[in-house]
Amino acid sequence: MERRLRVPLLLLLVLAIGFAIVGCGNDKPTLNVYNWGDYIDPEVIEEFEEEFNVKVNYNTFATNEDMYISIAKGGTSYDVAFPSDYMIERMIEEGLLAEINKENISNMQYVGEEYLGLEFDPDNKYSVPYMWGTFGIIYNKTMVDDVVDSWDILWNEKYADQILMLDSQRDSIGVSLKRLGYSLNSRDLKELEEAKNELIKQKPLVYAYVGDDVKQLMVAEEAALAVVWSGDAVAMMRENPNLEYVYPKEGTNIWFDNMVIPKNAKNKELAEKFINFLNRPDIAARNAEYIGYSTPNVAAQELLPEEIRNSQVAYPSKDILENTEVFRDVKDMLSVYDELWFEVKSHR
Repeated sequence: MERRLRVPLLLLLVLAIGFAIVGCGNDKPTLNVYNWGDYIDPEVIEEFEEEFNVKVNYNTFATNEDMYISIAKGGTSYDVAFPSDYMIERMIEEGLLAEINKENISNMQYVGEEYLGLEFDPDNKYSVPYMWGTFGIIYNKTMVDDVVDSWDILWNEKYADQILMLDSQRDSIGVSLKRLGYSLNSRDLKELEEAKNELIKQKPLVYAYVGDDVKQLMVAEEAALAVVWSGDAVAMMRENPNLEYVYPKEGTNIWFDNMVIPKNAKNKELAEKFINFLNRPDIAARNAEYIGYSTPNVAAQELLPEEIRNSQVAYPSKDILENTEVFRDVKDMLSVYDELWFEVKSHR
């Protein structure tokens, strides 16, 4: 009887070890990614998971400020995030980002020099370029019969309840500042107060303050004019040929979204593999074509269809770019901007 028991016990032990090995095999490393909505080709994520035998947890945010709060408060650990220029500057100063080991980002060689060494991260210690673009006005040519070449059109009472503004304080306050001839990064209280008052005057004309839903609304022709990012404009114009994008003559913003690794990331090396993967020319080209935004990867640009490469919306001329300005971190003035935007949104 004793010998008969030993064999099943041995068998159970072997089976337990076997199941444990199989279980470990399925326990894939996990990469936690935090990105803007509609800002990557889903098949690219699947391809990365398959190629590196990992799992990607993908979460999205609507504004830089939302992203900042999530990372700053430290409740959730992300391995890769995609903030914009001025927010990267702020996160660096606050010690929220880890330095990137560039030896693990060999595909950074394909990024154009004009997208590197920018003021918000002069040595690219903490960030690697992902996408770039402008913001401007998109309008429906069948609904707008005025010349659209100025931010002034967004204050035209003729288009009441047909105007969409971005639900983003830096962008919408920036539009008002530029319209008045001021810098996007103004720290002058009088200029900021004037910009706020103009937004309050405009508010009765605004159909809605929007985020990603701007695309659906404009394509469906539920509004006539909208402030949009250039990549969204490319996507919208594909779906509705009545739409056209313009750069206002007063000037506009040129922005850069980069990939960063938060200081509390749990999988830094895997994060660097992901960043490198997204900078592979074929992957960068697929992403750019899928989402409509402009890639800083010059090798990828060559892989894009000719109509995209030659698009003045996606890749504007130097003449247009000379009349643009990059957002900077407003530092100690942030609370002022917060209060101004609160006053605009809460005004009735």
